[in-house]
Amino acid sequence: QVQLVESGGGLVQPGGSLRLSCAASGFTLDNYVIGWFRQVPGKEREGVSCISSNNRSRYFVDGVKGRFTISRDNAKNTVYLQMNSLKPEDTAVYYCATRKALGITLRLREYEHWGQGTQVTVSS
Repeated sequence: QVQLVESGGGLVQPGGSLRLSCAASGFTLDNYVIGWFRQVPGKEREGVSCISSNNRSRYFVDGVKGRFTISRDNAKNTVYLQMNSLKPEDTAVYYCATRKALGITLRLREYEHWGQGTQVTVSS
């Protein structure tokens, strides 16, 4: 059974850090582009970052550049989103998703499999 599971969310104070994990079961992640997305209630899901299958390309939306990094550990079949200098506006449910095609993109319709999400709350 193909499954993606996000973890690592929680409550953190502004300026703090969290590392989100996206673990796959039933398939290997190293053949996929992996994207991270987030959604706030009442708003559309938006892209945050993505990483190419060959680990050579990464993309970040402007609001997280310089604060977030993305990496993958193919041996652990896991992709990470390191989030530093967190702000209250980063509060959202974070999702990871897979894209079989080669190019990196954050267009939601390009992603096939999605996890259930992990809540990130940035508040003092």
